[in-house]
Amino acid sequence: MPIFTLPAVTIQSAKAMNELHYRITRRVSECISHANLTLGTDFAVPAIRFDIRGKTAGMALLQRWQLRFNPVLLAENPDAFIEEVVPHEVSHLIVFARFGRVRPHGKEWQAVMSQVFDVQPKTTHSFDIKSVEGKTFPYHCQCDVIPLSVRRHNKVQRQQVQYMCRRCKQPLVWKPASS
Repeated sequence: MPIFTLPAVTIQSAKAMNELHYRITRRVSECISHANLTLGTDFAVPAIRFDIRGKTAGMALLQRWQLRFNPVLLAENPDAFIEEVVPHEVSHLIVFARFGRVRPHGKEWQAVMSQVFDVQPKTTHSFDIKSVEGKTFPYHCQCDVIPLSVRRHNKVQRQQVQYMCRRCKQPLVWKPASS
């Protein structure tokens, strides 16, 4: 049986990721503690996972009291995650616990972001997503070429959906490159 050794870069990357996971976990705890102090509440620290793929930076699973983070975007943007993404996601949990189901980025969430965490309430991140973008397929209409994700392309191919251009209102059609 062959013996495999991991390159030093992989080991270093793993150590760096473990450090980032620790920093995120610590920041989540700090945010919860700060919210508890500010609001006079006793929220528990949520479960944390680092398993989101794609373009999403973070996600709050409200009923599960759980936060999920994208490890690739975290590795590429560690400071922004600590300063913006963590308070953003923790705010969703706090708003759910205090107000129940409300608009995800509504006035309650904005108030928690700005008044509790002193963070500008932005609804989306502005990270470079080239490293996490998936393959796309060029679909054509009368006015443009629009890239569709693999998932959307497959739905079109299975005839489960037909997408329309928002501008010219015509159906999007895939024209595969001829070989």
